[in-house]
Amino acid sequence: MIGGIGIPELLIILVIVLLIFGAGKLPQIGGNLGKAIKNFKGGVKEDEAEELKSAKSEEIEDKKDEKS
Repeated sequence: MIGGIGIPELLIILVIVLLIFGAGKLPQIGGNLGKAIKNFKGGVKEDEAEELKSAKSEEIEDKKDEKS
């Protein structure tokens, strides 16, 4: 069970999605969802890299100040 959602609930959701979008659109929707997740993860990684770079530059500046 995923957070209180069991197999019967997932089947009902799948049937509703099939009725709304049709079987032909599902691969397109899945592909777009995958691209969105990939872009989100890439953005998070970029933010983490920028924070790490910023922290390192601050550390270098602190060391320079200590030597002065």
